[in-house]
Amino acid sequence: MKRGSLAVVGTGYLAAGHVTAESEALIKGAEKCLYMVADPVAEAWIQQLNPRAESLKDAYAPGKPRRDSYREMVERMLAPVRQGLDVCAAFYGHPGVFAFPSHEAIRQARAGGFQARMFPGVSAEDCLFADLGLDPAIHGCQSFEATDFLIRRRRFDPSSNLILWQAGGIGVATYERGDLWSREGLRVLAEVLLQHYPAD
Repeated sequence: MKRGSLAVVGTGYLAAGHVTAESEALIKGAEKCLYMVADPVAEAWIQQLNPRAESLKDAYAPGKPRRDSYREMVERMLAPVRQGLDVCAAFYGHPGVFAFPSHEAIRQARAGGFQARMFPGVSAEDCLFADLGLDPAIHGCQSFEATDFLIRRRRFDPSSNLILWQAGGIGVATYERGDLWSREGLRVLAEVLLQHYPAD
């Protein structure tokens, strides 16, 4: 195994409140810490744990395809690993849920002979189950990314819980500041769902 490692951690859905002790220690002890979080409280918390921590948010730019931003994030995580540093990359929620850069960085690090591991965090789905009082053991649960759900015409059981992720971003392939909602995408999604559910 080569010198240099990558730990990808989740900070949870609630800023600094859902992180595990293991992930907190990895952030604090990293020789290089990078992060992608959704709010300034989480950012300040990470900066407090590791003053050298750097945000990956500047990989996004208006009109820039998200896949290009993701590739840049992957390279920024791997460059210090290749230099022999122990790197921690912190992502909000669970680092393996709707987080292409974390999976790809781990894949490439391992392919290059480096130690790489993902550590879980509390995801939006975990919060959804708690906040709405849903138990997937009762009626089951189906989960799809909304654009994929529409494009591939995924089959689903209307009698089971259906979670559609990123419904506001249907068909959105670039980063834009401000309003990320695709009203046309939501209209199309509503039309499809009305074929299986009552309007209310």
